[in-house]
Amino acid sequence: MSEIIKSANRTAKAIVHSDDNIIEVADLKTWFPIRNGLFSRITGYVKAVDGVTFSIKKGQTMGLVGESGCGKTTVGRTILRLVPKTDGEVLFDGKNVYDLNQGELRDIRPRMQIIFQDPYSSLSPRMPVGEIIGEAVREHNIVPKDEFNDYITSVMVNCGLQAYHKDRYPHEFSGGQRQRICIARALALDPDFIVCDEPVSALDVSIQAQIINLLSDLQEKFNLAYLFISHDLSVVEHISDTIGVMYLGSLVESGDKEAIFSHPCHPYTQALFSAIPVPDPTYKMQKIPLEGSIPSPANPPAGCKFHTRCRYCMDKCKKETPKTFEVEKNHFVVCHLYDDNKTVEEVDAIIKAKDIELNKQENISTAGI
Repeated sequence: MSEIIKSANRTAKAIVHSDDNIIEVADLKTWFPIRNGLFSRITGYVKAVDGVTFSIKKGQTMGLVGESGCGKTTVGRTILRLVPKTDGEVLFDGKNVYDLNQGELRDIRPRMQIIFQDPYSSLSPRMPVGEIIGEAVREHNIVPKDEFNDYITSVMVNCGLQAYHKDRYPHEFSGGQRQRICIARALALDPDFIVCDEPVSALDVSIQAQIINLLSDLQEKFNLAYLFISHDLSVVEHISDTIGVMYLGSLVESGDKEAIFSHPCHPYTQALFSAIPVPDPTYKMQKIPLEGSIPSPANPPAGCKFHTRCRYCMDKCKKETPKTFEVEKNHFVVCHLYDDNKTVEEVDAIIKAKDIELNKQENISTAGI
């Protein structure tokens, strides 16, 4: 464990702050101890986040996608210090979040907010909406006391709520309206950065579009930066500027939205994108099957974590951890297919040949049944 931490510290110190970035994450690790026995001794770790590195520019959105349990939510909560990190570095507007004392952290808290996934459980049923939105505003002295009521009203109106909603309770609102309340609660503190933790997954499709459009409008109006966590690729495509694809606690591909959606490079990203529905009845989906289930983050595979489910797995994938390759400008992939600085075209040819070979084997197996 100590050797891992030393290695991570060396990586974290290499981060160079850019004034264009609001968030910079370097080799972030968040491990949860597994305790067993009479004395609750630590027998292992659940590696929820295991060496994640990325940055988010001011006023932009990074979409973080992946299967359930891959560590997306833990990344967001670790950035905000809602969950303690095991190692790595998190910079917010150039300041190391984990170097701040309690007073400094309190001062910076209003600038970093979160919108939780479930609008039903994240609102107190005993408080009226005006108090839910205004509690933290009063605590952090965001506005003078004589401007408090007008300020809360203006925040509510910006989020599509009415002034008379202040005296109502959460149970009187629909799911979409409750999520607007959650957004207003975050917006009221005048943040620069918001973690949106699957903010539309619990809502109907028609309401999802309204909330996504609201978030986009607020971003443009107040120059907000978002970390948008979701498993819905169509939603992420609509709102994001950059995208990170997570698998088993690690980023396997990241880059500009246009580059990743036009040409996904990692086999896992390709499999995810192949499952996106296409509104064309004449289009034949070419789904890429993933064999088996996600390995346990408490005991991840050696080498490439994805090799147990990858149809292009090679011997070195089982032994060596792949490096990060920049396949084109601002488009990064972690995969052995790109070893020896292979181009995207060369890898595409390898994948195409491998697919033909695998399809032949599958046809032979099917014919023999």
